[in-house]
Amino acid sequence: MSTIALKRVYEAPSPQDGYRVLVDRLWPRGLSKEHADIDEWNKDLAPSSGLRKWFHHDPELWTEFSEKYWEELQQSNLGKAFLEHHKDQEKITLVYAAKDEEHCHPIVLKKYLESLK
Repeated sequence: MSTIALKRVYEAPSPQDGYRVLVDRLWPRGLSKEHADIDEWNKDLAPSSGLRKWFHHDPELWTEFSEKYWEELQQSNLGKAFLEHHKDQEKITLVYAAKDEEHCHPIVLKKYLESLK
């Protein structure tokens, strides 16, 4: 099974990142595809547009957002398919653009994917 890590897309890519997956629905502002060094852009693992807009990175909504996003992940079943597709990767780094590293959807996504292992 793969190790799953988190990293902001604006941090320099590193060989230790392993397989880099951008998990945002929108492409990060001001970043070229070459500089991002992304192996895969998986928009489907990101929160729905409606949920993302509702949350709008408001820390006060974090707990409720986390619960709603977890529900979306469970209903979609994309997590299992993602892990199955990447089962040969030693390390997967979920890459994201959010500035607030404590209240961002990849934290929930990582916990969810690890719960499926």
